[in-house]
Amino acid sequence: MSTVSSEPETDSVKRSSCSSPSSDEAKAEPLHGLKLASHAPLERAQSAGRLKCPKCGGSRMFYCYTCFSLVGVSQQEIPLVKLPIKIDIIKHPNETDGKSTAVHAKLIAPEDVTVYTYPCIPEYDSDRQNVVLVFPGPESVTVKEMAKQLIELPEKGLSDPTDAPCPKKPRREGEPEEEKCTESQQEICALQRVVFIDSTWNQTNKIITDERLQALLQVELKTRKTCFWRHQRGSPDTYLATIEAIYYFLKDYHMQYLSEEYRGEYDNLLYFFVYLHKLINSAKKAAEMCVAE
Repeated sequence: MSTVSSEPETDSVKRSSCSSPSSDEAKAEPLHGLKLASHAPLERAQSAGRLKCPKCGGSRMFYCYTCFSLVGVSQQEIPLVKLPIKIDIIKHPNETDGKSTAVHAKLIAPEDVTVYTYPCIPEYDSDRQNVVLVFPGPESVTVKEMAKQLIELPEKGLSDPTDAPCPKKPRREGEPEEEKCTESQQEICALQRVVFIDSTWNQTNKIITDERLQALLQVELKTRKTCFWRHQRGSPDTYLATIEAIYYFLKDYHMQYLSEEYRGEYDNLLYFFVYLHKLINSAKKAAEMCVAE
């Protein structure tokens, strides 16, 4: 997916503070209303300035996008999120590490997120009924349509998809070893892993055309609009930053298939994104005021 600069690079951004928006501004703010952990640790780290990454020695603020490690804040101060499915992120080798938001997902959900650098891609062919690729295209389906499409995919070695045992439902004592899933159970248990591409849109073609991804069902988040501050010219506002795509997919998946009211379970995936969004917007407004004067 499209990426954003994930680290403030100018002194003006570094010194900016996030003021509380007015009620009117809050309603217009697309990221308003999220249930986020306190940004106080990031504010303290921002005041301290850049520090050396203990692993690679690079000058970093908040985290090291090369080592996927925190800098200036401790793990205890940063929220962790448990995800209902596994996330694979395939990063373009020429993508600038400092402009990628994939690191946000890895830091917030380390147990459920794996980042690969192309051409390193897992073999998904045998698991195609349990894996989807989030990427826009003419044959992409919505999250709502996804489960039905996964069920209809032909599975190797099976004449009928309904003959497959439910992969996530544990066998209770006394039950037969193989138990067929009902349609509703299949919709819940079919999806196990989601693949995202972390790249600028101009570089995605090399990855999206890789034969190892061709068998995967593609899903598009057609109704979501990006909030990132470096939107690439010429691309629709529905082309999301990687961390935005992960967040919105999980939110839609939760509401569509988990039969539970969404209560902000994955909001903290945007923990770093929201803070940087406020910092950069604040810096831009300050710069505009200076020009106006």
